[in-house]
Amino acid sequence: MQKEINHLTILALENAQKILQKGDLVGLPTETVYGLAANALSDAAVAKIYALKERPLFNPLIAHFANTDEAKKYVQFNKWAESLAKAFWPGPLTLILEKKKECGISLLATAGLNTLAIRVPAHPIAQQILQGLGFPLVAPSANPSESLSPTTAQHVKTSFPDLFVIDGGPCTIGLESTIVDLTGEKPAILRPGLLTKNDIQKVLSLNLADKIDGASIKAPGQLKRHYAPSIPLRLNISQLQEDEALLSFGPHTLTAQKEINLSSTGNLEEAAANLFSALAELDSSRCKRIAVMPLPNDGIGLAINDRLKRASS
Repeated sequence: MQKEINHLTILALENAQKILQKGDLVGLPTETVYGLAANALSDAAVAKIYALKERPLFNPLIAHFANTDEAKKYVQFNKWAESLAKAFWPGPLTLILEKKKECGISLLATAGLNTLAIRVPAHPIAQQILQGLGFPLVAPSANPSESLSPTTAQHVKTSFPDLFVIDGGPCTIGLESTIVDLTGEKPAILRPGLLTKNDIQKVLSLNLADKIDGASIKAPGQLKRHYAPSIPLRLNISQLQEDEALLSFGPHTLTAQKEINLSSTGNLEEAAANLFSALAELDSSRCKRIAVMPLPNDGIGLAINDRLKRASS
């Protein structure tokens, strides 16, 4: 029998914590997307995430902590991590660092690597749950692997009807966190997000290294195909073809049988927050394909275009 979405109450938070303590999964909101949370220290709990999402075992997970001090218990913090954590945590930034020798995080979660991706989320519900537990959580997006990331509780329930989900409303950012690898000679962005290359460079006072295509997967979001709807996407269109839905941006003169404008005013942050919800709605239309208008490729537009490119692969 399908479980109801759980609206935010003290009882819902307590139930979520009990479920996580038992080694089961919970759908919870973060400021980026809804996460599928499990005890990061439990192989059995982490295995349930991979099974439910049908996620490749070589694709590591991000460990979520209540604060920076908790994160430091598991990884070797360096000067770059100190600076970035101070500037952007809690918030939409994931750091990749070397694990401590006695890390304790499930080897499944790290895909057997000697590095760990870590984040301190800002969402108050995620914070309340983390602060009430004695362990960190892994929480990849609460959707089947390669499909659209969920930005509402209903998106999660559509994919996983039997999952306990707390409804925190629509995600305010709507894109996964920026991921920065701090284990090389220079920091490198592995996945773009709300925080841009310029944001990171300004804090660190140095130029970031270029991401090396084809390098080993250290973090989520690096697979060529990811964040994808069930129907094809056609990117950077100037004209529509037959039976196409339109994902538009800003003012335009195109007419489609089904259209969603990511931001009628051309605001990239609004577009990011609406991206996955818009793709999900167009995916459920009777159209054969989604035509996507061009978006600027700077600032958070770089992250939006990254998701669209992977969705169209």
